[in-house]
Parts: sequence; structure tokens; C-alpha cells
Amino acid sequence: MNNFSYTRVSDVASAVREIAADTTAKFIAGGTNLVDLMKENVARPGRLIDITRLPLNKIEATEDGGLRLGALVKNADTAYDETVRARYPLLSKAILAGASAQLRNMATNGGSLMQRTRCYCFYDTATPCNKREPAAGCSALDGFNRIHAILGASDQCIATHPSDMCVALAALEASVQVQSSEGQRQIPFAKFHRLPGDTPQIDNTLQPYEMITSIDLPPKSFAGNYCYLKLRDRASYAFALVSVAAALDMDGDRISTARLALGGVAHKPWRDGEAEEILNGKPASLKNFQQAAAAVVRNAKGYGENDFKIELAQHAIVRALQLAVSMEQPA
Repeated sequence: MNNFSYTRVSDVASAVREIAADTTAKFIAGGTNLVDLMKENVARPGRLIDITRLPLNKIEATEDGGLRLGALVKNADTAYDETVRARYPLLSKAILAGASAQLRNMATNGGSLMQRTRCYCFYDTATPCNKREPAAGCSALDGFNRIHAILGASDQCIATHPSDMCVALAALEASVQVQSSEGQRQIPFAKFHRLPGDTPQIDNTLQPYEMITSIDLPPKSFAGNYCYLKLRDRASYAFALVSVAAALDMDGDRISTARLALGGVAHKPWRDGEAEEILNGKPASLKNFQQAAAAVVRNAKGYGENDFKIELAQHAIVRALQLAVSMEQPA
């Protein structure tokens, strides 16, 4: 771990002013990912700006009927919040599928959006990694890539996004509120994370001088027919090989609105509008579920060790949709 300075701030204006003044600085709150990265010498900030005392720790109703999740609300507090559980149960289930109870008690909502990949090569500083060091090469392309991407990857990076919470937020079409010294702006969740392309070192569209203040959920909550299905190597404290957030609005046995988001398959939570259109207005049938699943993986590409994910993703999508219709949850 490198030497760094430490500053604690008590208001948002001071926080964004401090981060804008030092290009080596990073915000720290729960620290559940950043501290690991620092211990492994993957992240080497020159300064840490502690934002844990900022007033961003509330869950509040928004004027349009949605819900605002403060950036510093703990993951566990969000998952067990009565309003979140009643109105956005998909989000609650996704959060509780991630990490361990101890980590969820420390990790914050804003930090969950900023998680970096768990690619083995990214953490191993003895191996080339374009995400850690641009133009170094990618050791995963021809290496052990069992957990890596099958969608949206590039010849520069095949790492995946690790968050469960973000998969549900993608399906719910949340938005991210950010603050800088220049003012506030809103980032639609679909545009927050990005694909690797030629710059895999950049995970999202947040500017270095900006801070996440909240995550806003829209009024449409899909509280009736939903499912978060996570497939992984062991029952707890493991990242997803494939996960599916399925959210449906039903009109009898027909689907009026379908949302599908996948985790563990791409550099960002993966949405496919064409697959959702296959379901919209159609009967909730196995045939339509299979067609939607086939559409999601139509351009999927495996890299050897992870070829199995293509078929696994299709089965997971179909199963998640079946469970969403039946209003059951995975065991």
C-alpha cells in the first residue's frame, strides 16, 4: 500500500471542492472495495477524502412518486428498508444475494456503483492488464477466463461488472444523481456504466471531479412479478457466473411490460431492448421466454473457459421469467 494523506469532510460542497483540487484523490466511505484494491497495489490514491459524515444517508420519497436512495445508505439498510421491500422487492433481493452480511453492513449504495471488476488478472499485478495499466495487454483473453464476459467485450478487456445491486437498478431504470463544483446532473442508469472498447480502464461515465449523491428509483416498481436469479459456484459470498433480474407487468396471462437485466456476462449490467420487445404484449409462454433468451445471446462470444456461460445465460433467463410469472423466488 502506498503512502497517502487523509481528509474528512462534513458537507457536499467541501467534498466536491476537495476532489476537484487533487487529481490523485479518491472518495472513501464503506471502503469495502477500495481498501482491498489499495492493499493489492491496484489502486494508489495520493489522498483519501472521507465522506462518511455527509448528510446522504436517508431513503426518501421523490416528488414523482419514486424513491431516493442516499449514496451513503448502507446496502443492508437499503435491502431491509420497509418501503424498498414493499415497493422494490427486486432490488432488496438482489442486494441480499451479494457479498456477505458483514460487507453489506459496511458497503454503501454509491460505492456499489463504483465497484471494480473481480477479474483475477486485474488483481494480479504480476500479469498484464489493460484495465489496470492501459496498453499492457490482457492476460484473460487466452488465459483462465471462466468468470469473464460473453457480451459486449473487446480485444482489450473481457472483464465483467461484479455488482448484484446494479443489475436490479438497471432493470428498474434507476437514475444516478451526481454533484460537482459546477452543479448537479442526472445520469440514466443505462448510461452510467460503460463497455470496455479501447479504454477498459474507464468503468463509468462519472467524471473524476463528481460525486454520487443519490440513486433515484422511478415510480414503476414491478412489485408484483419479479425475480432475481443468481447462479454462482457456491451458495454465498461468491460473484455471479450469470445473474438475471426479471421484472414484468402482467395483464392476465400476457406480459404488458418486460424488463431483463443480466449480471456476470459483460463489463456493465446488460440490457437488451430487442429481447424485451419479444416479450412485450405476448403471452407468458415457454416459447416466448426461449425466444427472448436466444435474442440476448445472439451475439455472445466465449473465450474458451467461459463458453458454458452462453447456454447457462439462456437457461437462467427462461427460469427467471418463469419464476417472475409464478411470483416465486429462487430457493
